Amino acid sequence: MTSAPRRRHHAAPPREDVLAAAMAAIADRGLDGLTMAALGRDVGMSSGHLLYYFRTKDELLLQTLEWSENRLGLERRALLARTGTVRRRLDAYIALYLPAGHRDPHWTLWLEVWGRSQNADDEGRARQAAIEGAWHRDLVALVAEGIARGEFRAVDADRFATRLRALLDGFSVHVTVGVPGTGRARVLEQTAEYVDETLAPGA
Repeated sequence: MTSAPRRRHHAAPPREDVLAAAMAAIADRGLDGLTMAALGRDVGMSSGHLLYYFRTKDELLLQTLEWSENRLGLERRALLARTGTVRRRLDAYIALYLPAGHRDPHWTLWLEVWGRSQNADDEGRARQAAIEGAWHRDLVALVAEGIARGEFRAVDADRFATRLRALLDGFSVHVTVGVPGTGRARVLEQTAEYVDETLAPGA
């Protein structure tokens, strides 16, 4: 008598691989193309298996955003550690903050998570705030360093950072959705003008 064939159990891919695949799906197909079924096919898992790990699509989106932000955080810390003028590092920070262009996948995801946050629980809101807080703290420290070195005029660094990030957020929405006349190059130019007007000594 021949023995029954053994079932093969396929191990689930690492969570980071799933999140990377989710971001790739957003880049390739947009948010409408990021379904549990489609993502499951991409990573060789069933949609039910994905729901076991992430519970809801909202959680999948938030974890994908956190994964993407962690990668950006490494890049941001590296550019802030560069030598050279503070203004050059501030320009690099702004360039990293802004979307690469229309339908930038990271910003597309951010806008979706923001939209869904109206119904988020306290934990979800706290996790989003942690992402915002990391960008804010780095910007405050950068502006304060520029003031201490005499490159920037004396301003309230925290207040300035809040206003600059609000400006960057507004511009980023326009670039991501493709508002005419607000391409990345134009936004970088206008942001540089704002920084000159508000931070240049003697401005």
